[in-house]
Amino acid sequence: MTTSTEALPSSAYELMSNGNYRASVLTRGPWHPEHQHAGPPIALVCRAIEHSAAGHGLTHIGRLTANLLRPVPIGELAIEVATDYAGRNAGHFSARLLAGTKEVARFTALVQRENELPLPEGLQGHPLPLAPKTPEESAPCTFPFAGKHVGYADLVETRIAHGRMFNGPSAIWFRLRHALLDQEEPSEYQRVAVAADSGNGISAILDFERYSFVNSDLSVHLLRRPRGEWICLDARTQLGPNGTGLAESALYDVHGLIGRALQSLSVSHRK
Repeated sequence: MTTSTEALPSSAYELMSNGNYRASVLTRGPWHPEHQHAGPPIALVCRAIEHSAAGHGLTHIGRLTANLLRPVPIGELAIEVATDYAGRNAGHFSARLLAGTKEVARFTALVQRENELPLPEGLQGHPLPLAPKTPEESAPCTFPFAGKHVGYADLVETRIAHGRMFNGPSAIWFRLRHALLDQEEPSEYQRVAVAADSGNGISAILDFERYSFVNSDLSVHLLRRPRGEWICLDARTQLGPNGTGLAESALYDVHGLIGRALQSLSVSHRK
């Protein structure tokens, strides 16, 4: 939790009368005090895609890809969602996130129809693997940027299941402390989106004070519907010698593996 005297809002976003969304300081990221962490706006767009897909009977987000074009300012945002194709078993959707007249992020998603399908016993790789520890077995931990400003570190509760945060490969449990949207319960998919963009941070292998390792995209693939409030990222970062890198996270809920997330990194010295 922050040590700032700044008051904590009740949610990351507020729905405005014009249908747009106003971001609160709970969305603030670590790189610039006026810019959002990408997790909350990705989750907000995920919510809009879920609502659009539900009208076609499609309820499982199998893939969500965010192309982060510009920093997302802490301010008013608009979301546009398009149905590119909706079939019997799957639909493809696209979305745009706008801050004023500027498009700050573009999204694509695959949303699938869910059907009850019992699996045969003894199936290879099943039951699905579990996270290294449960949330109850994992000690509380905090981001290294926590306390400087009210922000993302106040929006989420974190517990460490393996390794050390911001010091190489680590597994961290995430749970929302506050609502994504005021007076609304976030879906499990929105909970995944809020957390999944943190893989490059929790598995950082460079000094946060000296280097920037910002991701320009996020792609989340989910093999099944997540369940519960807790989402675990078991993440690792690998860097090339040309200012680029990749962060990869295995994603879990308390029942086991749910999918994977990838982030393409741009690495540089901080000014």
